Amino acid sequence: MLSLTRMDLDGPTSPTALVTKILKVEPGLTLPIPIEEIARQLDITDIVDIDADGFVGGLITDTSRSTGSIILQRDLIEERRRFTIGHELGHFLMVHHKGAAGGFRCTAVDMRRNQRGGELTPAMRQEVEANEFSSLLLMPPPLWRKEMARFRQPDISQVTRMAQRFGVSKEAAARTYASYHEQPIAMVVVKDGRFERAYRNVNTFPTLCVSRGMPIPQGSIFHRAKGIQVTDLVGARAEAWLESDWGKPLPELSEQVQFQAGGYALIMLWAEMQVQDEEFDPDENRTSKQRFADRAARYSR
Repeated sequence: MLSLTRMDLDGPTSPTALVTKILKVEPGLTLPIPIEEIARQLDITDIVDIDADGFVGGLITDTSRSTGSIILQRDLIEERRRFTIGHELGHFLMVHHKGAAGGFRCTAVDMRRNQRGGELTPAMRQEVEANEFSSLLLMPPPLWRKEMARFRQPDISQVTRMAQRFGVSKEAAARTYASYHEQPIAMVVVKDGRFERAYRNVNTFPTLCVSRGMPIPQGSIFHRAKGIQVTDLVGARAEAWLESDWGKPLPELSEQVQFQAGGYALIMLWAEMQVQDEEFDPDENRTSKQRFADRAARYSR
């Protein structure tokens, strides 16, 4: 039984600050995180499924935010339902969030907003923060890193396993996987053979040269693996995926594909910069296949 109250969350209300306080008060939370129980403990009195038109989730509350009600589009799959509850709870707890007419009506587009930079309206920024709160609460970094410690070499199947463990969608797990993996990883969402969006740690993974709507590069294993649900991890052409700076070598790049329903696929890209030695280049006389085999062997030891 939870002991958490809103009094425990007094002070700064950024997504990170709120989730840090929740984890401090409730250090024994188990997976998957009991998001409905947490919401009710924090004065969400009702969580109601309705035939919503034009939005996925909503929050209704009074001006003082003494209590709140979360409304959800009926028939959401369980993983999306959990994320939406976390999203609306974020709006409720972040007192600087201001909705229209005493609440929020959040669309599927709102649920995908994750970019803090660029041209964002105040309303867009609120949706980004609500998504960040939901992600952090459903996939707390300390618990995520503990589970990730079980793995060695990156593998796209780990995303599915983590999604099941934390009770989130594969895409939500892929985003967190790319953000927290110790290796430079990018996760690319593909729709009907075209680049839809990508998640990467901008501090470790290079800039992609492929953008939304562009076809997946012809050299990708994506085009050679029809009928295979999950491909092997193979060497990839870095120049087809990554922007290059003049005079700087591109990293070794590997890719793996997981095909999904409805024309979707997920591509994992793994980059590794090579240490340059002007006097000795062990890769000079080796093929890309040989270099990849050596690299894979290092991470399987």
